[in-house]
Amino acid sequence: MDTIYFKSPIGTLEIKGNQDGLSSLHFLDSEEKPTLKTSKHLQETVTQLQEYFEGTRTEFNLKLNPQGTEFQKKVWAKLQEIPFSKTVSYQTIANRLGDPKVIRAAASANGKNPIAIIIPCHRVIGKDGSLTGFAGGLHRKKWLLEHECPVKQQTLF
Repeated sequence: MDTIYFKSPIGTLEIKGNQDGLSSLHFLDSEEKPTLKTSKHLQETVTQLQEYFEGTRTEFNLKLNPQGTEFQKKVWAKLQEIPFSKTVSYQTIANRLGDPKVIRAAASANGKNPIAIIIPCHRVIGKDGSLTGFAGGLHRKKWLLEHECPVKQQTLF
């Protein structure tokens, strides 16, 4: 398993993967030095993340290999269907899974997403439109949603 550290506008990302695909992408609260030489298995991930943060990429096209239960993998697959710059509620995810009663299980699986940003769990919000839990911190969730917003707010002064 290869591990690299990527400096993003909202903190350091720890990225892990191998020939089977990307297995994890997590925000770190500590500062790690960015990896200077990226492994061949993770180079495309770095390239696509750079494009995303530069605002030139709206979809990721990477081989993913997240580890989890079958239910978690179903939830993560539904998350990948949320279009760039759109949000859905946890209830919507449960409904798309075919059972509105699995809302808590879907929310739990969302919270255990091992591949932040690329599996866009940050696009899931509360039914009332509020920002709710995000493993990377609500400040990062807010930043990601604002980054993806098609209308950029101008400063008034």
